[in-house]
Amino acid sequence: MNFDWNYSINTEKTMSTRKNETIRVNEVMLTLDRFPVIPEREILKETLEAMGRSRLGIACIVDSRNRLLGIITDGDIRRKLLKVQKPVSAFFVDDALDHAIKTPVTISPSDTLLKAVELMGTKQIWDLPVVDGQGILVGLLHLHPAVKVLLGISE
Repeated sequence: MNFDWNYSINTEKTMSTRKNETIRVNEVMLTLDRFPVIPEREILKETLEAMGRSRLGIACIVDSRNRLLGIITDGDIRRKLLKVQKPVSAFFVDDALDHAIKTPVTISPSDTLLKAVELMGTKQIWDLPVVDGQGILVGLLHLHPAVKVLLGISE
């Protein structure tokens, strides 16, 4: 899977005619084809390769219905590697979900972008999985494009 990182934010719609309090997460989030969405039984090596191609440093792990089960980040992997008590080669064949954060902070697509950025600041995170009311993953909000929209910086 190749990822296109030219964020397609409709800046005219989101910035020039609206106040920050009315911009919604779903207007700025990355769609599912723009970041790694990993099936629950994927091995860690494959997950890391997908994360490397995406250049975001995060993967969302989902079940067969696309319900979010967890996230895994570059930082999580670095911390685990320092603590692992087995050969690294054995670590890479583990299920990615075994090393994931299983209760990640999430946001609704209808929440305001301002609320999302404030939450990211409070939790000190760069990315927020976007889930609907049933826990289905619908997107990912990355901090950089969100802040650009709020500051009125065009692409």
